[in-house]
Amino acid sequence: MHLRNPLPPSTLMGIPDGKAGVASTLDLMVKLVKQGKTNPIIRQKATELTQELRQKDFTGEIRSLFDFVQNNIRYVRDIAGVETLHYPEQILLQEHGDCDDKAILLASLLAAIGHPTRFVAVGFKPGHFSHVFVDTRYGPGWLTLDATEPHPMGWRPPNIQSVMIRNN
Repeated sequence: MHLRNPLPPSTLMGIPDGKAGVASTLDLMVKLVKQGKTNPIIRQKATELTQELRQKDFTGEIRSLFDFVQNNIRYVRDIAGVETLHYPEQILLQEHGDCDDKAILLASLLAAIGHPTRFVAVGFKPGHFSHVFVDTRYGPGWLTLDATEPHPMGWRPPNIQSVMIRNN
């Protein structure tokens, strides 16, 4: 694939272990979304994916962006032993990433067209975290968007034992 715009430089840094590492990773993800939602490439993709919808069809916007990330960004695990986070435009160009990458891209696309988002890190054992997904504001509450699984909007993984949330 020919890149018209150079990607932001990669950064290598240490992340603490355990709960502090999860918190640090979520904080970095929030920063990537804050940068990504104002990126013209991300905004253009979000508006392109929602162009055919009726004006103010906010549910349709959420569904279109969720479906795009779920079906067009291939799930690929991180480099063995290395927690890897990508800029949203890089995820869009490379067309793959793990759960945090898919969450970063989806949150950036949603935020680029005005949908509030948050990250939800979860674990299936008390005190442990192994997965992250996006929630978006939907009516009076939050709607779960897990683009790594073949389930519809609103599906939340069962048997969650640990939760950590960061608003974008």
